[in-house]
Amino acid sequence: MSTTQSERLRELLEPLVTSQGLDLEEIAVDSVGRKRVLRVVVDSDTGADLDAIADVSRALSAKLDETNAMGDAAYDLEVGTPGAERLLTEHRHFVRAVDRLVKFQLTEGGELVARILEVDDEGVDVEVPGVKGRKATARRLGFPEIARARVQVEFNRKDSAGTAGEKNMKEEEEA
Repeated sequence: MSTTQSERLRELLEPLVTSQGLDLEEIAVDSVGRKRVLRVVVDSDTGADLDAIADVSRALSAKLDETNAMGDAAYDLEVGTPGAERLLTEHRHFVRAVDRLVKFQLTEGGELVARILEVDDEGVDVEVPGVKGRKATARRLGFPEIARARVQVEFNRKDSAGTAGEKNMKEEEEA
């Protein structure tokens, strides 16, 4: 039996979020002045667009009103996605971060910034960017070696994905 309000809310809301094709990543109740804020973080393998967030927000609001799970005091419901620099805590988070640059805190100490290439049940295959003209190197990290991992924001990534996107834009312009 759950003991905290967040756990009770998770039990109530998770089936509803799942029915909308999303994963409930996080739920938190915070006090902001005299008001409370219920923050719900959702995501999916394909991401959650604004329409999906609006739909799940309406469904959650109706369920909360129907059950009076937040009590009689005023509160704000905020539904969103994990954000650009998300912390990777579940296997599915690592899968969703394939091809992204991630900063790893290693259990043995130290850190590593590398791009996730592939994920399996035991760990991740990464590519460590080369420094000062050196080639990138491949490395295997088992999940037990990873103390913490966080996606990094990249503003000027130059790779084949960007080239393919530019190629598709040129093809559309020519058509």
